[in-house]
Amino acid sequence: MDNLTHSLVGAVLGQAGLKRTTGLAMPALIIGANLPDVDAACFFWLEGTEHLAFRRGITHGPPALVLLPLILAGLLWAFDRWQERRGTRPEARLPVRFGWLYAMAFVGCLSHPFFDWLNVYGIRLLEPFSSQWFYGDTLFIIDPWLWAMLIGAVWWSRRREKVGAEWSRPAQVGLAAMLVYIGVNGVISWADARASSVSGETAIASPVPLVFWQREMILGNRNDWSLRSNEGGFPPFRPITEQPCAWPDLTEARRTNSQLDAFLFWSRAPFATRAPDGSVILYDARYYDPRARDRFSVALPDVTCESLP
Repeated sequence: MDNLTHSLVGAVLGQAGLKRTTGLAMPALIIGANLPDVDAACFFWLEGTEHLAFRRGITHGPPALVLLPLILAGLLWAFDRWQERRGTRPEARLPVRFGWLYAMAFVGCLSHPFFDWLNVYGIRLLEPFSSQWFYGDTLFIIDPWLWAMLIGAVWWSRRREKVGAEWSRPAQVGLAAMLVYIGVNGVISWADARASSVSGETAIASPVPLVFWQREMILGNRNDWSLRSNEGGFPPFRPITEQPCAWPDLTEARRTNSQLDAFLFWSRAPFATRAPDGSVILYDARYYDPRARDRFSVALPDVTCESLP
């Protein structure tokens, strides 16, 4: 999910009562909820599709979810001691207890892979022990409805806190509403994928922006991917591209082409289409934009497009 969602989840957890555990619990929760995305730094040294094979992997796996909170807790603890030595530590701040600070950073970090799992992009939850991708197919990567729910809960809780009223309940209600919302969306995706599934083919229920109750259905295999929007009923599936190519043998090319290898490692619904010069471009049906080449595709100028039978 986007980083605003991750930050709001950390804030709601804090307002639900967890910020009472120790001083600096709130920054531990909010920063921790974003910390696995340190892998975004890969854009400084990786090019083309190589980032697809790196992101949502090693920093989202079990070892990182133990070590990253430890680093964060250490930095926050050191910051508190530094302020104390300078005489600038806020008087209202609770005592900082390292064990609880680590626990809050850990809770924040743990929320991150859960929310990343909810969309069709996927996440490698077991890296480095396994490179298997997991997909929740539940929420679009940016969900304004979720934003509204979380912002409302934080605002309501903070408002009550300022007037001295009991403030954790609004955030707890917001968390419960969020989980119900996620559950409803999960059932919608499951039901649509089940209704559209065909033996021997992959069915992906892809959430769409804003209209959370609708899904763009992706159905097929490497030689024949089709799309269907559920808007206005259930129209027939349509081919994803008008110029498909038979899936080429890429065994040798993958060994020498790092862009191709990264794309195939990441791709869940790959297909081949014809380029203007008769060569092949590989796309993923989840992120196909026929109007432009983008970071979710790889060109193979030395591979000739072979028409489907």
